[in-house]
Amino acid sequence: MGAFEVVSVRKQFPALDEGAAHFDGPGGSQTPHVVADAVARTLTSALANRGRLTTADRRADEIVIEAREAMADLLGTQANGIVFGRSMTQLTYDFSRTLAKTWSEGDEVVVTRLDHDANVRPWVQAAEAVGATVKWLGFDPGTSELDDIAPLLTDRTRLVAVTGASNLLGTRPDVARIADQVHAAGVLIYVDGVHLTAHAPVDAAYADFYVCSPYKFFGPHLGVLTAKPELLETLRPDKLLPSSDAVPERFEFGTLPYELLAGTTAAVDFVAGLGGTGATRRERLLSSMQLVEEYEDGLREDLESRLAAIPGVTLYGHAARRTPTLLFTVEGHPPAAVAEHLAAAGVNAPAGSFYAYEAARHLGLGAAGAVRAGLAPYSDQSDIDRLVAAVESLDGSSDH
Repeated sequence: MGAFEVVSVRKQFPALDEGAAHFDGPGGSQTPHVVADAVARTLTSALANRGRLTTADRRADEIVIEAREAMADLLGTQANGIVFGRSMTQLTYDFSRTLAKTWSEGDEVVVTRLDHDANVRPWVQAAEAVGATVKWLGFDPGTSELDDIAPLLTDRTRLVAVTGASNLLGTRPDVARIADQVHAAGVLIYVDGVHLTAHAPVDAAYADFYVCSPYKFFGPHLGVLTAKPELLETLRPDKLLPSSDAVPERFEFGTLPYELLAGTTAAVDFVAGLGGTGATRRERLLSSMQLVEEYEDGLREDLESRLAAIPGVTLYGHAARRTPTLLFTVEGHPPAAVAEHLAAAGVNAPAGSFYAYEAARHLGLGAAGAVRAGLAPYSDQSDIDRLVAAVESLDGSSDH
């Protein structure tokens, strides 16, 4: 395995030249030169609808093919099972409506209190539309570990929606083990991998459906779903009559954004080059993401211990396996005021519930939520020092 060199990584991100310390990666990472160049190059090249007749046709076709292959390499799945959409939220709404066509009154769907609302509300609403029952899987507010799913599974359960990693608390449930339990009950599992994919090696083959968002790992704003092609063949979404019925195009509505797909391929290649080694891109991706995970965990442990030592700071989320994502409050200072104070110090660490609506409520934080500090591969020790110093300086501020 190679080495992770944060100094050289940081040089690839022009946004860092503006001087802020970015802890807002869970909401969307910064973008390296190579991704922006790929987007711009595609937009300024001749493009047409996909085909093989003209150069413009072929270019569009090849961009789509390459993006499917890149995402399959990142996720450990098949290129012909990669579906692109506007966002993870949009894809989940589309698939919830499609899957709900196979449900009937009395069927059951399981969602969790830990998830981002994009992996909760579409299932709740789809279930309500057909008279299916929604069951809720809770989590321990103290440890932020998910409860055992086994008691919720019955012969009427049709789908379980669960997160690969909490965007609010960083908790990484053992989704492979959960998938084994779910599959043993003859049930489908839909995994929100948006937060996980940016921080750890992923092998999504355990999931029936796995969704993520390239803009969390240096790419453009869009959503990606992966599923086995043979499973996708069984699903019939509402779509335009002349549109392709082939999988995976069957689930992609309208013309794909070729420039964003080119940027996605560039982002995957960028990740593969973060120090990883191997003969194939898949091997380099796994190796690079292992390096990223180790590097980020080291920074997280330092930041966590230093924040915990500051009087009045309360840290939430103590799961055994976590992403480098810390949620905290400061006694006497509303979360929004803390975020404002940090921003004035050039530290971007926002406050809120970050669409993890059920999780924030379950923790007793409500709509105000807390401050979230999320690390990324371009984070360094100076960023940690700036955040800690800014939080320590709150006692002398007027944010009460």
